[in-house]
Amino acid sequence: MAGNREYKSDVFGMLMEEPGYALEVYNALNQSDYRDPGLVEVCSLERGISLSVRNDAAFILDMNLSVYEHESTICPNMPLRALIYVTNILEQWVKKRNIYGRKLVKIPTPRFAVFYNGVEEQPEQYQLKLSDAYANRMEEPELELTCTVYNINSGKNRELLSECPVLEQYMVFVRYVREGLEMHPKKDLAKAIDGAIDRCIEEGVLREFLMKRREEVTKVTQLDYTFDRRIELEREDAREEALAEERVNTERERQAKEEERQRAEQAEKEVQRLRAELEQYKRQLSEARNQVSWKQY
Repeated sequence: MAGNREYKSDVFGMLMEEPGYALEVYNALNQSDYRDPGLVEVCSLERGISLSVRNDAAFILDMNLSVYEHESTICPNMPLRALIYVTNILEQWVKKRNIYGRKLVKIPTPRFAVFYNGVEEQPEQYQLKLSDAYANRMEEPELELTCTVYNINSGKNRELLSECPVLEQYMVFVRYVREGLEMHPKKDLAKAIDGAIDRCIEEGVLREFLMKRREEVTKVTQLDYTFDRRIELEREDAREEALAEERVNTERERQAKEEERQRAEQAEKEVQRLRAELEQYKRQLSEARNQVSWKQY
């Protein structure tokens, strides 16, 4: 399955380049039993969106268009990305078809799946909707796209993983890389990846795939972890900026409250001063009246 190299690839994407593996995932998700990998019609995107956006797998089988993505970080924009993918795919699909004619042009039925294996805790399965991004909400959106997210971390979606050895073995590889990173004091990524590959081959986990594409797996895994680390650092920077802004706002609020307190205190002092003057005036007025009355008497 030829992937689009304008995009950043990863090991999951490489696995989905193998029609047999793609078919295995399809059968597990759809409770089907297709046996011939030759039925898988690969969809290669012609135009890249961004080097920071992954295109893992898109293929047509029996007029069903499957768009699969793998994520190790949480991304609520998956429906928007999927919309761009499927629009590009369908644009290529209809090139030799007359979409301006009177005959209805049939298109493959799209389905979108995201496989999550990040370290942040997430539900076993949930959905992301394109309409969640709409600035103006609608009760019945005229354009909707739903991505189903499957958490494939250990202990999650066990039935799916039991029916799909390639996903299960992929997660074993990911776990071994993570364990290797924890074992090396300086978190030597190259050594962690190399050790994970050796361990998988020895245990028969993705053995043929890793032996055949070892060098490429090493490179894309290094890129994948570096990419995720960059995203993590960007998010940390954003959090720090938000905290700094919050601290500034808090200080401004404190200063505003202090100024308000001082104004209230000053106003109270002014009230007390005016009351004292009024009392003094009343006393003086009373004394003056008493003096006038005494003189008259």
